[in-house]
This record gives sequence, C-alpha cells and structure tokens, in this order.
Amino acid sequence: MLQAATNEVSRCHPNPRTHALEQRAVDVRKKKKKNGFCSTSTMHFFPDTSRPYVKQELPGVLLFRLKGQLFPYNLNWKVPCFPFFNCNLDLFGVRRLHSQEIVRQKDSSSRKMSTWAVKTMDMDVTTEEDSVALRLSPAYETAMEALSSLITRQKRGGASKIGGKYKKLDRMLMYIKILGLEGHLGGLKIIHVAGTKGKGSTCAFCEAILRECGFRTGLFTSPHLIDVRERFRVNGLDITEDKFLLHFWDCWHRLKLDLQENLTEDLPMPPLFQFLTVMAFKIFVEEKVDVAIIEVGLGGKKDSTNVIKEPVVCGIASLGMDHMEALGDTLAEIASHKAGIFKPQVPSFTVPQRSEAMDVLRERANELMIPLEVVAPIDCKWLDGIKLSLSGDHQYSNAALAASLCKSWIRSTGNWEKLFQHDDKDSLPEPFIRGLSTARLFGRAQIVHDSSSNSSTVSMVNGAASGDLTFYLDGAHSPESLEACGRWFATVVKDDKNLLSLDSCLKTGIGEEVSENGFVYTGSKESNKISKRILLFNCMDVRDPQILLPQLVNTCATLGTHFSKAIFVPSISTYNKVTSGASAVPFHLPAKDLTWQFNLQRIWENILHGKGFPEKPLKKENPACFPPNNFLYEDISHCKPADGSFACSTVVSSLPQTIKWLRDCVKENPRLRIQVLVTGSIHLVGDVLKLINR
Repeated sequence: MLQAATNEVSRCHPNPRTHALEQRAVDVRKKKKKNGFCSTSTMHFFPDTSRPYVKQELPGVLLFRLKGQLFPYNLNWKVPCFPFFNCNLDLFGVRRLHSQEIVRQKDSSSRKMSTWAVKTMDMDVTTEEDSVALRLSPAYETAMEALSSLITRQKRGGASKIGGKYKKLDRMLMYIKILGLEGHLGGLKIIHVAGTKGKGSTCAFCEAILRECGFRTGLFTSPHLIDVRERFRVNGLDITEDKFLLHFWDCWHRLKLDLQENLTEDLPMPPLFQFLTVMAFKIFVEEKVDVAIIEVGLGGKKDSTNVIKEPVVCGIASLGMDHMEALGDTLAEIASHKAGIFKPQVPSFTVPQRSEAMDVLRERANELMIPLEVVAPIDCKWLDGIKLSLSGDHQYSNAALAASLCKSWIRSTGNWEKLFQHDDKDSLPEPFIRGLSTARLFGRAQIVHDSSSNSSTVSMVNGAASGDLTFYLDGAHSPESLEACGRWFATVVKDDKNLLSLDSCLKTGIGEEVSENGFVYTGSKESNKISKRILLFNCMDVRDPQILLPQLVNTCATLGTHFSKAIFVPSISTYNKVTSGASAVPFHLPAKDLTWQFNLQRIWENILHGKGFPEKPLKKENPACFPPNNFLYEDISHCKPADGSFACSTVVSSLPQTIKWLRDCVKENPRLRIQVLVTGSIHLVGDVLKLINR
C-alpha cells in the first residue's frame, strides 16, 4: 500500500526536487522494514483536490498531504505496526513492544484539528527509571534544537543578523501568507496588550475571566520560564507536547519548503519570536478559540505581534524605563512605541501613568480619534472578600485593566446581554471575580515551599526534623518592578506574626534577644525558628544594578524587612539556546566568567558599608561552586573588605550547587527557616523553578 501511494505521488508531486528527498526517506523506511522494523504512514486528503503528496511533518513520519488547504478531513487508518521514529525504542526504556495502533481520533475540543492517540498492547512494565525516560521525547528535543537555530542575537541588545529589503512586519505578513493564515487571522477576536510591567499579569487575568464566562480562550505570552509550551495556552492549559510538535513541524516545514523554492536573502527563516508568534496565530486559528489574548513581546509599534490589524480592544499596562537600547532613553519615547498598538475604531484602555507617558498615549489616541479610558485600581469591595490570585498591591491595577478589557471585549462581540442582565459599575460579575481569583502566571510574585524539606509540614531527615526553605520568586528586572517586588516580599514575609528575624548584617536594635551568631528566637519552645532572609540575585549586563539593587534594598528596609545574606550567581539558561522542561541540567557546570557577579557584589557591599567601602572591582581566581559552610552564620563583624572577605554576600559559580547548599542547611538544622527572594532576572527565576521542581 505504501509503494502504491508513493507511485501515485511520483506522478503528481508539485516539486520534483522535494519529491526526490522524500523518496529517499521512503527507501530508508523500506530498508528498516526489511531489517525487522515496521513503520506506518498517514494519508491526508483535502477537500479541494483528490491527489495527495508526501510531506514530512514530524521527524521520521511521512504524511501524505496536498498543497492549498490548511485543514484535512479526518481519516481513520489502523496499521498493526509502529511509526518509524519509534524504532529507537531503547530511548524510551521499553523492553518489548509487540504491537501498536495508531488511530487518528477527532479532538473533542476542535472541529479543525485532530490528534494522535497511540494505543500500546502487550508491553513490559517499565521501571521508575524508564518512567523518567518516557518524559524525555527525542522529537521534542529535536524541535528545541530547531528553535535554537532561529536565534539571531547572541545576547540581549546585540545586533540582529536579519537584513534585506523587507522590514520586520512586512516579513511577518509574508510568513503568515506562506502558512495560509492570511484569511484566518482577521477572524480571531483579539485582545492586544502592551506595557513595561504588568502586561503578562493583565493577560493572565483576561484569560481567566473570559474562560470563566464560558469562552474558549487562547493566550500567548512571553518569555517562558521552564518550557516553551508555556507561551501557548488553550482554555487555561499549556498546549500539550503532541500538539506543540504537530503545529511546530507543520510551520517549520511549510516555511522551509517555500523559502527553499523561492531562495532569497531578503526573506530568511523567521527569527525565534517571529516564528513563535505566527505559530501562536496558527494554533489559535486551528483550535477555534473564541478569544485570543496576545501579549506584546517588546515595545509595540514594531513588535512582531503588531501585524494584528483589527483587534477587538487594546490595553497598555504600567510604563517604565526598560529596554532602553531598543525603545529609547525617555519615558515619552517608550510610551510612543507602546502606543503603536492603538488602531482606528478600536477602544483602548490604560492604567494611571506618569504625565510624560500619559501625554503621549493621549496624543496618539486623539490622532486616531479613538477613546482611551484610564482605569483606576480595582476596589477591594468589588471582590466580595475574595483575594486576587496574583500577589502584590500592583496587581489591583492589572486586575482593573483586565476587567475593563474583558467588559469591552464582551460588549464589542455582542455577548454582554447574553451573559449579564445588568451593568453595575460598582461591582463585578461573578465570573469576573472567579477569574481574578484563579488566574495563574508563574515566576511573578510566586511562593514555592521547597518539597525536599517539606516546608508545609514537619519533615524527617535521618530521623531528625528538617527546617523550612521557601522560595519567593519574581522576575522583576526594572526599577519600577523591583520596587513592586520589594513591597510584595516585605509584606508576605511579615505575615507570620510569631516570627521575628534579626538580619545580622544590618542593625535592628534588638540586643537582649540575640543569641549566638546573631539570630533571634521567638515564639513558643515548640515553634522556635531561626529566620534568615537571603537574596539570590542576577541581572543582565544591559541593566543598571546601581539603580536596581538600592531600589530593592530601600523598598524592603522602608517596610522593616532586611536581608541577612546576598548570593550572586550566574543563570544556567543562555540567550542563544531554547531548552525544554525535560532538558538535562548538569550539576557541575563548566567554569564561567563571573566578573559581572563580582560587580554586583561590590555594589551590594557598597550599599551595606557606605562610602568607606573600596571602589576597586572584586575578583577571585577560583570562586566556590557554593557558599562556604559558615557563611549563613557569620555576622557583619566578620567582614574584612580590605582582605576581600565578606560575611554578608558571596559570589558562587553554580546555581544547582547553591540550591543544594540551601537544602543542606535546613536539613542540618531543624530550627532554621530560610526565606529566599529570587529576582533580578526572569531567566534566573526560570532556572530556579526548573531545579526545585525536579
């Protein structure tokens, strides 16, 4: 049957060169079958023609497709053999596989797409090690490698290698046309959101609200923390690995095929974010979402998402100084970029802004003759005693913006009267409150009690109770967002009324309660805890730590919260590689240049010691992989700046070893409670989440 179909393809294939490559793939498959392997193919027929052609959608899987149509008819075709890519079954830890059925089943959540259901029979029981291996999909890792090849900058702020006569948005429109999305993009009912800080939270609130109202939602955000699939949510859930691969390779091969046929330096493969953006459009079109919430990547006017010509409503979250190398050095210039998402006849909303930013937003809105409504932070009484699911006072502003965007979207799409009987301006509908209380966005004001020490209960390590280790994670990286982060952290760590911390590197005025090593013991004998607050920090070298670190320290100190220690460590993730949640994280990392981390430490020690601290850069020839054993228990009297000895901060070369050190500290001392604020870099936050979730 496979040979007959191939012969038919040979007579009608639209591209002889591509067919020759595909024919070689068929020959390889026949050879493997001769050697004892069995494989299968899948035939797709489209409604506009009766003849198929071969196309490789997934590594090792040949799909018979036809040009010209985006959505195939559903076809059931059962074959008592397994796909070619499963020939390397030892990678999955499967000892023996007698048969497998591939059944094309219609996905209940979509009328246009269908998914693969793989049924295995008569298979040996896998070991625990095998179960872990099952999560490491070679096909998925291959996709990550392909994505990494689309990165055109080696570091943030570096020059893009993309040139040619076409501008970014012109190229985006061409990519959309190649993928056959040109006529479908206008059918997406989009909420488009820009901003310096809070735009991701606003989008998350919007998604949760509209899903609670009964709409099928699509959400596209950036960046991801652990796995690229986080960027694409359908109905509140990250897209599955299978669907990601299906959409990814379809986009990849269509673009590759078209660009090879029309080879030109003016239209190369799209860079990473542009590829992910067009892929998001494809996913939302094929998943038939009712609403697509799209977060701007960078700026607005020239952002890849700004190919959206007719959104239903636009929003701009709080503006501040960030990405100045791309957007300009003044708030007015930055606001001008953000206002670039405004469209004629599309209502727009924003939150209170500084006057230089608000003036620019209003001017642009007036030019387009569109309404721009400024939304005040949400009133707590509107929530009926329910807490926002995203922590921090700044979230009340994001929640208010999201509620206004959702109200406008529901009205503009003609659904308000169907859902709600009246419009009370002094209250929120019940689905809105549920959405605001259930929205999720990892790495922003997130608290994680480390499972290795089982912080929520008393854990036992070698027969003894273990201490508590809690991570407070926030990807803040601008002065405004670090101020909000500091307020959030200072508030949440003071919620426990029975705990009082003397942070030994700063004066507290509580002399009579101090025991050895500068700790304070409070509460009953059963609940005595030694409390230490540690800053785990890194930031990209395009940012100004001379502004960021003092902003954070001063904000926390104003609210009575001080750090015992600061640890400066490089991130694991790199700017030029995309990894998945299952990608291996080596425990012993290769040596890195830590000049930047020593610079951060110097700034930190300057904050603590004042003008008397030496200005010369700090440097060690062989920095430790993790803090010294006594680091946690030294007080400020042990600081000897002239000798390069510091009791309040350290530079370490390995993030995995640092996490292990923190865990060992609480395991060794059951009275110890460590609260770690991880901030300064969204990449650092993602790396920590990846490590503590393993």
